[in-house]
Amino acid sequence: MQYVNLGATGLKVSKICLGCMTYGSNKWRPWVLEDEASQPLLRKAIELGINLFDTANVYSQGASEEILGRAIKEYGERDNAVIATKVFFPMNSGPNGMGLSRKHIMQAIDASLKRLQMDYVDLYQIHRFDPRTPVEETLDALNDVVKAGKALYLGASSMHAWQFMKMLAIQEREGFARFVSMQNQYSLLYREEEREMAPLCREEGVGMIPWSPLARGLLAGSRAAGTQRAQTDEMMAQLFNPEADQPIIDAVSNIARAHNTGMAQVALAWCLSKQEVSAPIIGASKMAQLDDAAAAVDVKLSADEIKQLETPYTARQIIAFR
Repeated sequence: MQYVNLGATGLKVSKICLGCMTYGSNKWRPWVLEDEASQPLLRKAIELGINLFDTANVYSQGASEEILGRAIKEYGERDNAVIATKVFFPMNSGPNGMGLSRKHIMQAIDASLKRLQMDYVDLYQIHRFDPRTPVEETLDALNDVVKAGKALYLGASSMHAWQFMKMLAIQEREGFARFVSMQNQYSLLYREEEREMAPLCREEGVGMIPWSPLARGLLAGSRAAGTQRAQTDEMMAQLFNPEADQPIIDAVSNIARAHNTGMAQVALAWCLSKQEVSAPIIGASKMAQLDDAAAAVDVKLSADEIKQLETPYTARQIIAFR
């Protein structure tokens, strides 16, 4: 495994991040792996040298955090692990059970730490922008989380670039702890972030840790229509367009054959070739998927190959902020 600084920080993270939405309770999503099936995959990730693990309180309503916490305790070393979790989405039906109010943030961080069995998280991220809470309130509360030692760094996730810049400006003005990462959708099939968010992150020293870099498996050539997740994934039709996507998928396949490697390695290698990207987030429900992702850090694409991958792209509707 190779390691890089997360954005402009001194924090060293593996160039592959393991996303833990796949691990939790299949009562939350039918394709989610329960604890017993999850633990070998988490152990394998640790053995491969992956040190960055991304979860969220909403994943399986907390069960993902519990499973990750047990795995780090059993197979890893807390000091070497970089644990990221998130806050925003509903955790209960009450009026303060979601969002980025001070009340919800303070409740959520304590609950996440309890589930993770940890004293702190390395990266605490806002899962979405909250238009119903004053930005200053959110940022003041997050700053207090850092000052209390419950989180070492702060991160953000999918939003408009102007919203992110507004928050960064207020943090700088008030002397608050600053966002150091942006978790946004970014892949060969969704490059709208290159218009504003990616240049902003590059300019401000914010590390991107993109979600869905394999476009829900389409770029790995493994999105079988008959799989349980494919059949129950209501977002697929909104996120991707088969007619527009196929030429890009074909280009990935062609370059993978030229490199005698898998499509997933090529798609991840493309993502890692971008200056602002620190570590793409991959999900894994099979051991081979972890091996494929780890191998991607050694794949080097030429300028001509990158051009072949990027040329077929056409503009997409921005749909992933909700």
